[in-house]
Amino acid sequence: MFKFLKQMTIAIFTLACTSAWALAADDVLKPFVLGSTSAGAVADKAEAAKAALTAEGFAVVGAYSPYPNTTIIVVTNDELKANAAKSEHGGFGAMQRVSVSKAGNDVQVAYTNPVYMANAYRMAGDLKGVSASMAKALGRVEEFGAKGLTPAKLRKYHYMFGMEYFNEPSELAEHKSYEDAVKAVEANLATGAAGVTKVYRIDIPGKKESVFGVAMKGKTDADKFMDDKYIMSEIDFKDIKSAAHLPYEILVSGNKTYALYARFRIAASFPDLSMMGDNSFMRIMDSPEAIRKALTLAAGGKYEGASWK
Repeated sequence: MFKFLKQMTIAIFTLACTSAWALAADDVLKPFVLGSTSAGAVADKAEAAKAALTAEGFAVVGAYSPYPNTTIIVVTNDELKANAAKSEHGGFGAMQRVSVSKAGNDVQVAYTNPVYMANAYRMAGDLKGVSASMAKALGRVEEFGAKGLTPAKLRKYHYMFGMEYFNEPSELAEHKSYEDAVKAVEANLATGAAGVTKVYRIDIPGKKESVFGVAMKGKTDADKFMDDKYIMSEIDFKDIKSAAHLPYEILVSGNKTYALYARFRIAASFPDLSMMGDNSFMRIMDSPEAIRKALTLAAGGKYEGASWK
């Protein structure tokens, strides 16, 4: 009898541990979702993705090709904008990004994981409805891009000690009013100031807040550390492409403009990237300040050198 009770206790304990592990595994989030992999042309797949997203109620607000064989599509909808309106600096999370990338003989369609981004950017809601709509439009094969983080860890995420959190963005410029700030950003992006150009703009309802998605291209080799193509060539090296990390954002909130500092913005998309070695953060160690400089000038601010927190 004692032996039977012992075996039952072990079985119940094992089942409880297995259930707890399964719950924890289900609770882990990764930054990207692979929607599909199939043969075809990037241009054709991009147009199909746009049509499918539109049919699911998304508005395509911009698209660009940061480097050959890759197209990035940016979308928003009412749920994303309403959630942004309820969140501090919610404009950073007012969109989802879709990548259409040639990888070997196939084309991968992938996108940012809405629930991951909602937690990483401390949004008011978890965007599970947006996640379901994205999956319906583009498919959902698997989440990828990291071993995974729980929602609780994402909401207080930073890469390591001394590096920035979501609530520590760089202040790029200050203007007399929200209207002046938007006007300055629009004008500078139109001229390609500091190699930064406009991909999209989303205005947040009920707030004096707008987010601009921007393409960054270095004009000379000396500017390579702010260049989309260069940065991604160093860190997006795995078989499933994480190009939906792009594009970067400038946020106008009130009369000020902000950007997430790259030690947070890049790390949030690539949390498992090693600090040293090949394809590591060390390879782009000059990028955070190069990006801050470019975005500061694009926002109409004055860059005064590195500002370490």
